[in-house]
Amino acid sequence: MIVYFTATGNSRYCAQLLAELLGDECIDSFQFIRDRIGAELASEKPWVFVAPTYSWQLPHVFMEFIRQSSFSGNKNAYFVMTCGNDIGKGFSQNEKLCQEKGFCCHGTWPVVMPENYIAMFTPPGPKEALEIIEAAGPVVGQCAAWIQQGQPFPTRKASLLDGLKSGIVNHLFYRFQIQAKPFRVSGACVSCGKCEKLCPLGNIQLVEGKPVWGQDCTHCMACICGCPVNAIEYGKASRGKPRYQCPKL
Repeated sequence: MIVYFTATGNSRYCAQLLAELLGDECIDSFQFIRDRIGAELASEKPWVFVAPTYSWQLPHVFMEFIRQSSFSGNKNAYFVMTCGNDIGKGFSQNEKLCQEKGFCCHGTWPVVMPENYIAMFTPPGPKEALEIIEAAGPVVGQCAAWIQQGQPFPTRKASLLDGLKSGIVNHLFYRFQIQAKPFRVSGACVSCGKCEKLCPLGNIQLVEGKPVWGQDCTHCMACICGCPVNAIEYGKASRGKPRYQCPKL
C-alpha cells in the first residue's frame, strides 16, 4: 500500500505513479493529519511511504501520523522522498521510525521534483517544471521495480554535511524558520476559502471573508501555492515568485 502526504502535488504524483506501476492502493494522509487521528490500515503488500523533504527529513507531521497509525499485514517498509535537490541523511530518521513501528526498513530513495518552498527558494517556470517531472518518471519506475522484486533500495552513504543538515539544521529550521506570522493576504483575495480547505493542520480560518493564520503551521506552502488569484504572500520572501502546483494531476 502506498501512503502519501502532499501539499503542492509532487508527492501525490509520485505516489499515484507508484500505485499504477505496482497495481497497488494509494492512501492520502491529509484528512487523518487534519483530524489529528491515526489510520488503521492493512496490506499484504509492502508499505511505501511517499512524502516531500522538509529540511532534509520527512515532514514532522507525516512522521507523527505514521507513529499514531496502525499498519497490519506486511512488515516491509520503503520510503520515497520527493525533494528539490537532496534528502541529506533523511534515511536515518526513517530507519528509526521503522524500529519504533516494528517495520523492516527497506530503504529510502530520493526523487527530484520541482522546488515549491517559496518561503526561501524560487520555483521553476512551467517548462522547466515539466522537464524535471519527466526526468523523475524513470526514477519512480526504478523504485517500483525494486519494490516489485522485493529488493531493498540501494544503500546510500551520507557525508558529515548530510548529517548536519538532517540533524541540527532541521532542528533550527523547525524552531526558527517555521512560523505563520509572515503570511499576508492582499486585496486581490476573492474569499473563496480554498486556502482554509488546503491547510493540512486546519491552521487557517476565514474572518470576515479573509484568511487568518494561527500558530500551528508546517510550512507546506499549500495555501500560498494553491491560491487561485495569487493573493497570499509570505512577507517579502515570496514577492515576484511564481507559485507552483504539480501540473501532472
